[in-house]
Formats: sequence, C-alpha cells, structure tokens
Amino acid sequence: MSARLSDSLLERLIDDAAVFPPGSAPLPDAVAAHLARTAYRHFVGPLLVAATAADRVLDLAGEAPIEVGLIARPGMPIEPVREGVIACIGTPVLVSGVEVGARSAWRTLDDLGVTITVGIPREGFDESLDEVAAAAHDYALAGGPDIQAKFRTGATDVWAWPDEAELARFIHGCVARRLPFKLTGGLHHVIRADRVDGPQHGLLNVLTAVDAAAAGAMPDQIAACLAERSTTPLADVLLGMTGEEVAEVRAVFRAYGCCTVTDPIGELVELGLLKEEH
Repeated sequence: MSARLSDSLLERLIDDAAVFPPGSAPLPDAVAAHLARTAYRHFVGPLLVAATAADRVLDLAGEAPIEVGLIARPGMPIEPVREGVIACIGTPVLVSGVEVGARSAWRTLDDLGVTITVGIPREGFDESLDEVAAAAHDYALAGGPDIQAKFRTGATDVWAWPDEAELARFIHGCVARRLPFKLTGGLHHVIRADRVDGPQHGLLNVLTAVDAAAAGAMPDQIAACLAERSTTPLADVLLGMTGEEVAEVRAVFRAYGCCTVTDPIGELVELGLLKEEH
C-alpha cells in the first residue's frame, strides 16, 4: 500500500498503558520511556497510571512536564483519584483525565476540571450508558467536565473477551447516544485475529466500525466490520475518508489504552499506512 492514513485519524489515539497488564512495566521504566519518546509522539496520549501512584509520578518526573491519566479500576475507591489530581495541581504533572467504574461515585469528581471516563459494566449495560450519556449532555450544556464511556476489549481473569456482536453493541450504543468513548485492553494489533493468547480485535476494524456507526449502520453491520480479517477492505475505507468523516469518527472514538504503543504503530508502518519516524 502506498497511500497513508490521515494523521488526524490517529492523533493522540493511543494512550500509554505500559504499567498495566500484560505489559506491566515498572513505573520508573514507564515514566522514563514516555518522557523519552519522540517518534510517533503525536499519536500517543497520556501515560495511564493507577491513581494511587500519582505521588510517585511526581517524584519520577522531576521537572519534566508529563501528561497522565489517573485510573481507579471498578470496585476500587475513588478517593485516591481526587487526591491524585489535587496533588498534581501546580506541578509539571498534568492530569488530563481520570477513569473510574460506573458504580463508583464518579459524579463527585466533576469539580476537578478533568475529563471523566466511566467504565461500562456488562450487567446493567444500557442503564449505565444512559446515565453516562445524560451526564455528558448535562455537563456539556452547563460548561462542566467532558464525560465519556469506556469498554474493555481484551480478556482478563474476570472479564471474558467481548465478541464482535458485543463490541458492536457498545459502539452503536455510544454513537446513538452521542456519547464519546474510549476502549481499553486488547487492541495491540491492527487486524482482528485469533492469536496464541486468545482472540483479539483489530484497530483498523474498530476505526472502520466507528465510521460505519457514524454513518448510521446497525449493530450487525458494525459487527461485520469488526469481524473482517483482511487488511485491504478496511484500509480502503479509511483511506477514502473525508476530513469531515475523520472528525466524526474521532469525535466519538477518543482514545484507547495500549500497554505497548509501538505495536499497532509498527504494524501500520509495515503496511505502508504510516510514514516511518525515528
């Protein structure tokens, strides 16, 4: 392939989740690598860290400016989230967002002035999406913080891998509600495949699926995009997108967490869809 994807389609799309499984990098290594990254920097968002690690990031970063997102996984207390954001105010550590579970008291964080990302559970799925979407619209009208949903695309010990139909339902649900979202886990490769460690969705599949949803596709059509295992038809769609279509996709699909951000980028470079950087 000789044509390349629009930089706008990938701008700050990949959040650096190096410290989370399966990468599980030690925090000092993750901070150092994030600060040292120059190649493809414009495609990488904040470094994601546990909310309880905010103080350590402050020490490790020193005087170097660094952008982070503070994470409290579902079931964890959210008090460290507030404490972490406050601790970083006036320091080189910029907290651009926090991520918490839908069953936490996440609305109490609306005074912090950062984006709030709410993880959507499987049980009570539609009710959670409705609640988060209503809050997002209310806050937008009132000048409050950005609110977005989050869904896990990769399997864990307590979270089974969501198939194409389930992920399509989430994407369709967010687009229908005009609710921005991010994804987490599992999007290490650009094409849907069954790999040694289990099935994985592909980044090109997700981008194409969101484009289809934004154009009015129904869940079964969105699922078909997610199920495609050939690069060419997906790349053809994405390469043919107008600037307006790219903006529509990124208005809803804000970012996703990846523990090795160079993996999907490297595959896109190998396919000729991105220019190689050093």
